[in-house]
Amino acid sequence: MFETKSLMVLIPALPLAAAIIVGLLGRRWLKEYSHVPVVLALAGSCVFSLLLLKDISNREPDAKQVGVEVTHTLWTWAAIPAAGVTTPQIKATPNFQIDITLRADPLTCMMLPMVTFIATLVAIYAMGYMHGDPGYWRFYAYVGLFVFSMTMLVSVSNFALLYVFWEAVGVCSYLLIGFWFEKPEAAAAGKKAFLVNRVGDFGFAFGLFLIWVSFGTLNFHDAGDVQGVLGQTLLANPARYAEIITGSVALAIPLLLMVGACGKSAQFPLHVWLPDAMEGPTPVSALIHAATMVTAGVYMVTRCSPLFMLDPRAQLVVACIGGFTALLAGLIALTQTDLKRVLAYSTVSQLGYMFLALGTGSLAGIVAGMFHLFTHAFFKALLFLGAGSVMHGMHHIIDMRRFSGLRRVMPWTCLTFLIGSLALAGIVPLAGFWSKDQVLAAVHDRAHDGGPFVYLYYSAVLTAFLTAFYTARAFFMTFMGPLVVPHEVGDHAHESPPAMVFPLVVLAICSIFVGITFDHSLGDFIVRTPSLACTLVAGEHGLEHHFHWDIAAISTVVAVLGIAIAAYFYLGDRRQINALTRIMQGVRLYGLSNRKFFFDEIYHVLFVLPLKGLAALSYLIDRWLVDGLVNLCGWIPRAVGAVLRNIQTGVVQFYALAMVLGLALLIGTLLVWKVG
Repeated sequence: MFETKSLMVLIPALPLAAAIIVGLLGRRWLKEYSHVPVVLALAGSCVFSLLLLKDISNREPDAKQVGVEVTHTLWTWAAIPAAGVTTPQIKATPNFQIDITLRADPLTCMMLPMVTFIATLVAIYAMGYMHGDPGYWRFYAYVGLFVFSMTMLVSVSNFALLYVFWEAVGVCSYLLIGFWFEKPEAAAAGKKAFLVNRVGDFGFAFGLFLIWVSFGTLNFHDAGDVQGVLGQTLLANPARYAEIITGSVALAIPLLLMVGACGKSAQFPLHVWLPDAMEGPTPVSALIHAATMVTAGVYMVTRCSPLFMLDPRAQLVVACIGGFTALLAGLIALTQTDLKRVLAYSTVSQLGYMFLALGTGSLAGIVAGMFHLFTHAFFKALLFLGAGSVMHGMHHIIDMRRFSGLRRVMPWTCLTFLIGSLALAGIVPLAGFWSKDQVLAAVHDRAHDGGPFVYLYYSAVLTAFLTAFYTARAFFMTFMGPLVVPHEVGDHAHESPPAMVFPLVVLAICSIFVGITFDHSLGDFIVRTPSLACTLVAGEHGLEHHFHWDIAAISTVVAVLGIAIAAYFYLGDRRQINALTRIMQGVRLYGLSNRKFFFDEIYHVLFVLPLKGLAALSYLIDRWLVDGLVNLCGWIPRAVGAVLRNIQTGVVQFYALAMVLGLALLIGTLLVWKVG
């Protein structure tokens, strides 16, 4: 019915068209119906994404092709003659050209349905959550633009366009996080997210410069005589990468790309922006944390796997950053009392799991990281929307110390939140169990070689325990125990409207089945991505589909233990719990966790205060030195004019005398000059 290339265009075009329509007509004409174009567009994009997925899954690579890919060039965006780079190692065009080229391969086709499906449910949910907000039309315009940017980010076939839409999702996140800009905390959170991401994007841009200088092109695909960075010519012979980029450049490129991923996917040390992003509307939190912005870094590292495989040190850095971030965020989440902030640190931790898997450098690890990204999208969206449902019923109060026993008044929210919590904790047979098992298995396989991966494996197991504990803690504090509601709510605590409950139920069903359904098939599908299929060309064996009983048993025992300890702490005898709480609060680790290890304070001292000082110094230099010199240049003519103005007396005799004296001075000067 639709050609492949038409589907590739329609998927991002529909959200863009909806955003434009709502942006132009929403405030005056659409008003409370501003959701209609966006919801329909996102649903249409989801359907077209599934059709594209079916199309690509039915294709088989021919004898000359590594993996499966389809590219479609729409137009040439920039073309500068004789501005290209040519290196001795690779033939490149002497022209600099950027084409608007879309690509469809298994990795893209995995991301697109996930992004559009979650976004559609979030948009439906927001119909109830954002109802009556004066910026209702503006919210949906931003959402449409956000989804357009994310679908383009995973669809483009050029590093330059990747960077453009990398920045576009950053701008959209700034707009959505600071959506309630009249609230100082929201405005500050939006600025913080934007600025921290600029740090990561600075490194990312340098990485792209090195790619351009090394390869002479920024295209993923081959174009004419130009061999793309991730094109069929190079992927068919991965050894050629080592000939093109050698030495420090082979390490610098992946590390700089990882700097960008740390910013976008909130990894240490650029993780500080994501928890503050909770100041935006809850549907925004679900959209950012589950399916869009934070997954961009994981997607980019997976896409660029051939570049990361050039130097094992780069892979180790990725794994260490991921493992450390997962543990750090898990420790911080233990003591947070804001329900959304607990989930935010959980997202940071789970993203760390994904990078840990990618850092193993094995095909199984890369697939495990992407599989965890896929399953995490469903249960994390479910948990955030569940938290939003709690906020909706509690008049936007989200402090878990101020309510409990909400299962009595919010049964659907309680049930779906329980399913999401068990999936996040990794309880069999829910989604998180299967993907977390693959991550731990991939790290365990590398631990057999000794070295840092031994510690990373045990760190990952400890993180699994922490995940189960803080997730169960959040559920028990919110939904179990006696019914307690804030006094602001009174007798009006209630279940959310159907528009909000429906997405919760759908996501809960997905959180139950997507793991076991796609446990093997997703891996078999995405390894046909050219940049992953090249590892098979290089000699690595294909995926081995066997269940890791030992890993599964350990992770299950650890998860159950975490839930049991949380149940004892938050459902047990209050006298014992209070005594243990006082003991824990006396331990320094509790204070460090509660204060988020003082990262905000440290960054404030190391970066914010020096930059403020530099800004003050720059102001003084600009105000007194630069402006002083400029003002002096303006004052001199005025001073000279003031002197000359006194000569203009209006007395003719004075003018005659001045002329005689001037003539005498001139003649005297000439005589002296001639004598000399």
